Amino acid sequence: MTTTPNPATPGATGTPPPGTASAWAAGGAMFAAVLMMINGMFAIFEGIAALAKDDVLWRVRTYTFKFDLTAWGWIHLIVGIVVLIVGIAILKGTTWGRALGIALTGLMIVLHFLWLPYQPLWSLIAIAIGVFVIWALCVDHSPRAF
Repeated sequence: MTTTPNPATPGATGTPPPGTASAWAAGGAMFAAVLMMINGMFAIFEGIAALAKDDVLWRVRTYTFKFDLTAWGWIHLIVGIVVLIVGIAILKGTTWGRALGIALTGLMIVLHFLWLPYQPLWSLIAIAIGVFVIWALCVDHSPRAF
């Protein structure tokens, strides 16, 4: 006689028990940390480009969120440095790094939305990367370092 697994038992339905992170989610979180570091580096480069030579960016005449390119340069430079540091902290497996990573990535998504007229293609790519990073950091709950 065969027994039917009890659905109340964790893992009986073929799904991992609650609190068990799948290898895919853990890999996604590690990839998200690396993407955060790369996105931070790109934000630093965007900031330097806006500060040093504004002719590499599109000129925007009328835009609700128009700032001086020097202001945008400092914003991207500072946020990029912080995102890079938080990406390293996530790779080390810190809980504060993961929480701050979610918050900073949300901030980066908003900044790239506001930056859209200056660099449209890169802003859309950065927003898509940010959505993936937030998803990956929210899905994996493993407390270990990578």
